[in-house]
Amino acid sequence: MNSTPQTGDHIVKGYDQELKRLTGEIQRMGQLALSQLEAAIDVVMERDSDAAMKVVHDDSAIDALEHEVSQDVVRLLALRQPMARDLREILAALRIAADIERIGDYAANVAKRSIVLNQSAPVQLANALPRLARLAEGLVQEVLVAYRDNDADRALDAWARDEELDEQYTGLFRELLTYMMEDPRNITPCTHLLFIAKNIERIGDHATNIAEYVYFLVHGTQITQTRRKGDATSGLAIDGPR
Repeated sequence: MNSTPQTGDHIVKGYDQELKRLTGEIQRMGQLALSQLEAAIDVVMERDSDAAMKVVHDDSAIDALEHEVSQDVVRLLALRQPMARDLREILAALRIAADIERIGDYAANVAKRSIVLNQSAPVQLANALPRLARLAEGLVQEVLVAYRDNDADRALDAWARDEELDEQYTGLFRELLTYMMEDPRNITPCTHLLFIAKNIERIGDHATNIAEYVYFLVHGTQITQTRRKGDATSGLAIDGPR
């Protein structure tokens, strides 16, 4: 005699499928954001304004996915009324999606700034940007894997590594200031490079936000450690020619 599946089983399976779809959307968002960042740095180095415009235009795909995630979260909250771990998972998804959307925005900002930068002569210090971007990409990749695998330890490690990105940003900031003070003709292009570098540094900050959400998702508690910041730019003295 065949047994009829219980309604409760259908509800659980349906809920699991919806959660899987939600996490899948976030992974797609993350990969799109990483591709955007990589493309943005390429257009800076290649001084390709047409490709930069494509990067800016492609940001809409990340925005559309974030909208889908928001709709899925509202539906899950309204229909499933999740509690405890399930509720943490849904709220973490909403917050992580928002951070990924901001990462995409910063990548688009880098591309926009490169178009203006192309109107000036090339600056040698632009070659330092790819290393800064690789550090940011690495952090984003790590927190996305941590989210996929529910790996709080991996998330915590990425969270701590943001200090290295901050230190690299501070070093580039100092070099660009020196370059500007040595020759006023460098001020305009170096200012654009400073904005580009800051956008990359902010991507690292959003990666650490995601790491914190993953940690909370797994443990139900906040990270208790104090994250060391390597960004010392706010305390730098700017002494121009006397």
